[in-house]
Amino acid sequence: MNLYVVLIFVVLFNILVLYLIIRWYRNKLLIQYQNFLDKTDEILSGKKIDLSYDESMDSAISERLNRIMKISQIQKETAEEERDIIKSLITNISHQIRTPLANITLYTGLLKEQISDLESIRLADKIESNAGKLNYFMKELLKSTYAEQEIVSVSPKIIDLDAVLRRSCQSVELEAMKKEIQLISEHHSYKVYADLKWTEEVFTNILENAIKYSPAGATVTIQSTLYESFVCVRIIDNGIGIPEEEQGKIFQRFYRGTNVTDKQGFGIGLYLAREVLRKQQGYIKVKSELNKGTIVEVFLSRKDF
Repeated sequence: MNLYVVLIFVVLFNILVLYLIIRWYRNKLLIQYQNFLDKTDEILSGKKIDLSYDESMDSAISERLNRIMKISQIQKETAEEERDIIKSLITNISHQIRTPLANITLYTGLLKEQISDLESIRLADKIESNAGKLNYFMKELLKSTYAEQEIVSVSPKIIDLDAVLRRSCQSVELEAMKKEIQLISEHHSYKVYADLKWTEEVFTNILENAIKYSPAGATVTIQSTLYESFVCVRIIDNGIGIPEEEQGKIFQRFYRGTNVTDKQGFGIGLYLAREVLRKQQGYIKVKSELNKGTIVEVFLSRKDF
């Protein structure tokens, strides 16, 4: 009987020792895992890990994490340099092309005034049409470089809203005339806190969309409403509208609706508009109904925060 009790005691003692060993080992692993997570967090925050220069596993992991961080930084710097070179190249090429392209358009117009036979007029019209397409694609290409957030650098100040809207309307006047679309704009003496150049780009992009997706002979209306902290500019068209299920995607870069695939464009304008407005304490909203038109609401701050 005594031997039986001793055996039970020995078994229980061994179980207890095994339990303590397992628990100690588990706690040690948890500590190591936590150290690894802490070091990973340091790497992700851009900090370099201090090395202990011993033969421990912890030191080996730290050394490798530092190497990963260094390689990642080199690759990031290289990618940023290449991106900046490409952006600069695209911008320079676009600006270099503008002058000869404008000359082609001008000379084609002059040529059409000097010729009278139908075949020559038809060919001149084709040159003019293709020059217009090339000019459009160059502008879209420039927008795609601006779409990178680093390129959109705003310097907002208190400006006259009417002046911005007037300049944007002038930018799209030719496209509106081609489709016999009337631009109706209210005039107020509202002041807003915004970057003049980039806010003009915002309204130009929105107006271009309104004209592009409206039928010939339609009307595009620009209304302004004063609120306590914002001025809301509404651009209203009676165009093809946006499907309800796609309205949450229209501000994504390069996104184009399923009902506009036959129209020229790269899906840059609204994305760029949102980024510009976000950087100057404003925002944009869209209300639309398929085949009944679209209302784009641009909210510009009245205050210098």
